[in-house]
Amino acid sequence: VQLVESGGGLVQAGGSLRLSCKASGRSFSNYQMAWFRQAPGIEREFVATLWWSGDSTYYSDTVKGRFTISRDKAKNTVFLHMNSLEPEDTGVYYCAAKRNSDALYNYWGQGTQVTVSS
Repeated sequence: VQLVESGGGLVQAGGSLRLSCKASGRSFSNYQMAWFRQAPGIEREFVATLWWSGDSTYYSDTVKGRFTISRDKAKNTVFLHMNSLEPEDTGVYYCAAKRNSDALYNYWGQGTQVTVSS
């Protein structure tokens, strides 16, 4: 399994970005996909998740209502649409995947940097 993120960059507070995670290497029909982020000096934290098959999504309280996770099955790509960005959203954003039956995420991308200026 390979996960490749893109779409990060520098944006002003209040702005928007869309991150992409291109997944390859197998069928993901039985997988759960997620976005995590890590700011300097802070542990990696969960942002959002979806199940490849189905419509369920789940968000951390800090991004709920501002971020949207979605997927394009035909392109094997997961997106994170980020609106109303705040300086506290700054960090490296990672795409992750796991089988539905696994407890932990065992596939990770290399990360993409998001910087929100005030």
